[in-house]
Amino acid sequence: MPAYQPDPESSRDRHLFGPGPKRILALSGGGVRGAVTVAFLKRIEQILDEKAGVPVRLGDYFDLIGGTSTGALIAGALAVGYRVDQITSFYTEHAGLVFQPRGGLQLPFLQSKFDVRGLREQLETVIGDRRLGTPDLITGFACVTKRIDTGSVWVISNNPRSPYWDDGDDYIGNKHYSLANLVRASTAAPQYFDPELLPISAADLPAGLEGEAGVAAALTALGAEPMQTGWGEGGVDWSQYGLFVDGGVSPYNNPSLALLQLVSLKAYGLDWPLSPGQLSIISIGTGRFRPRLAPDSLGFGRVPKLAVHALISMMADAEKQAMTLLQWLGETARPRLIDSEIGTLAGDAPPGGKLFRFAGYDVQLEPDWLKQELGYDADAEAILGLRRIDNAGAAKDLYEIGRRAAERQVLPEDWD
Repeated sequence: MPAYQPDPESSRDRHLFGPGPKRILALSGGGVRGAVTVAFLKRIEQILDEKAGVPVRLGDYFDLIGGTSTGALIAGALAVGYRVDQITSFYTEHAGLVFQPRGGLQLPFLQSKFDVRGLREQLETVIGDRRLGTPDLITGFACVTKRIDTGSVWVISNNPRSPYWDDGDDYIGNKHYSLANLVRASTAAPQYFDPELLPISAADLPAGLEGEAGVAAALTALGAEPMQTGWGEGGVDWSQYGLFVDGGVSPYNNPSLALLQLVSLKAYGLDWPLSPGQLSIISIGTGRFRPRLAPDSLGFGRVPKLAVHALISMMADAEKQAMTLLQWLGETARPRLIDSEIGTLAGDAPPGGKLFRFAGYDVQLEPDWLKQELGYDADAEAILGLRRIDNAGAAKDLYEIGRRAAERQVLPEDWD
C-alpha cells in the first residue's frame, strides 16, 4: 500500500507532516491529580496568549499531544480544540461524577470500586462521538493503554502512516476506534474501574456491507454488545475483543519516551528530526512522591495491600527512569534533581549530543517540599488525601498546588 499523502487542508496533517521545528506535549497519568496538570497548562496558555496578543489553543501550538490515563483525557480534549478553562471544570467541579461508588455490597479486590458509567458519560460530554480518524482533531494525538489479555502496550495515535491505521484482513483499522473508548481504555485503572473491551476483529462484517462502511457498521455493532452483557458474561464472541486497562500499569505512565519513539522510529512514518533546535518535549506530571510503607502497617489483608503498594512503587520507579533518560537525552534549561546519587545530570550527554529540548513540570506531594517551595501547609492525613487518585474532594487543592508551582516553574522566557 502506498504511503499516506498528507492533506494540505488538514490541520492534523500540517502538524504531523509539515516542515519546521516540532513540539510534543506529554501528559502523565494520576486520576484526580490531573488537576495539577491543568493548572500547569493554564499557565502555559496564559503565557502564549500574552505573547500572541490573541487567545491561543494548545492544540494549535503543539504538534503532538499524548497522554496516559487522566493525561489521555486532557490530551484528547486539547486535540479536539478545547481551551484549558473548558477542561479545568472537569476536575474541579465534576470529578465527583466520575468517581461514583458502585451500588450495593462493596467487595474490595473482588470488584472495581467505581461504576464506570459516570466516567463514560463525562468522556462522551468532553469528546463526543469522534473517532481517531475524525477530521476535526486539530493536531496529532496519542494515548497509552495496556492490552492485558495479550500483555501488550498500545501507543495508539491519529497518525495515518502508523501501522494498523487502515483495515486489515482480520482486524479493524485504528482510525475507526471511538476516541472516547480509547481514552476510557487508557483510564481503566485496575481496582478502580472495570477493564475496557475494544473490538479488534473485522472477521464478521454485516451482510451486504463492504469496505469502510462495513467495518464501521461492524464496529458499531460490536461496540454495543459489551455494554449490554457486561465484560465478564457470556453471549459474546470474546475472540473479537481486546481487554484493556490503564496505560499507567505500563512503563509509560509518563508517555514522553513513547511519544519520542512515535515521532522518530521509521515504522511510524513521521521521521521528525532530532536536535534541540528541531524538537521540543514538554512533560507535565500529576504530583510525585516516594511510596513508603511501614512494615508494621500491613495487618489484616497484607497480601493484597503489598500487591497494590508494589504496583504503585513500580510506577514511581518507571517515572524516575523516564525523567533520568529525558534529562540525559534532552537539553534542559532548569533540570530537576533526580536523586542524591546522580543529581540533575546537568553535565551529562549521550554520544553525539542532545536530541531535543526538554522541560519537565511537576510538584512533589511531600509536606516539606510543599511548605518550602509553595508555602502550602498540610498535615500527614491531608497529604495522603492529595496523593489518592480517586479523591474528588482534593481536586481544588491540587489545582491550587499546581497553580502555585506553575508560577514558579513555567517562565515566559522559555516560550517562543
